Amino acid sequence: MKSSQAVTALSALAQQTRLKIYRELVKAHIHNSAEGGLPAGALVKKLKVPAPTMSFHLKEMTHAGLLSPRREGRSIIYKANLKAMQSLIEYLLEDCCEGACGVSVQDDICN
Repeated sequence: MKSSQAVTALSALAQQTRLKIYRELVKAHIHNSAEGGLPAGALVKKLKVPAPTMSFHLKEMTHAGLLSPRREGRSIIYKANLKAMQSLIEYLLEDCCEGACGVSVQDDICN
């Protein structure tokens, strides 16, 4: 991950509603890429956020690469992009203690 990508991802998460959205989508995650996630309407109801505001937040998080949208009929289903989050965590921890503390981010948490 490049520094600019990390800044974009961190900026997208540095807002209370967006962090809540991401956490809800992590809860709804299913490994199969054709399943899991939540439609925007379900997030609106769950988090009690106005639809236009939710749309704005989802757009920003998708732009940052943190969400993967897919169309199902008339709905757009949003799913947390765990690979992007893993890349961000790897970027932040890649030089941790110069390897002396035993922190390993090499395990693929996103299979």
